[in-house]
Amino acid sequence: MFMESESQERPDGSRPPSRDPAPRPSRRVFSTAYKLRIVIEYENAPHGEKGAVLRREGLFSSHVVEWTRARDAGALGGAGAAVRAPERKPGKSAEQVELEKLRRENERLKARLATTETALDIMGKARALLQQVSERADFDQQ
Repeated sequence: MFMESESQERPDGSRPPSRDPAPRPSRRVFSTAYKLRIVIEYENAPHGEKGAVLRREGLFSSHVVEWTRARDAGALGGAGAAVRAPERKPGKSAEQVELEKLRRENERLKARLATTETALDIMGKARALLQQVSERADFDQQ
């Protein structure tokens, strides 16, 4: 059976219709204002909600890392090398904001300590169990 390639002419002299490849996706371009807005929103998002910002905007964490570095280097025209302070709610003094921050950190550290203590307790019990098994095996051998 003879198969003609797409580059060959047909017997009637016409060429087969060309198959246009699927259009290539274009690279997204983000404005400077958008980048700064997303970086600020990402930095101010509470722990555990940063991923929601990325999913909502269809971004990867590498985008935010790159844009943050550019902002800190002054390339985005933002704050330059200065680190942005968290926005304060009206009516709260700097001491109140700092106190809330320290309380959140204290709660996080308490939870971490409880996890560590539980892990150590489990390890101690596992060691005691292994010690008993070892002693029982020694006793059975005698």
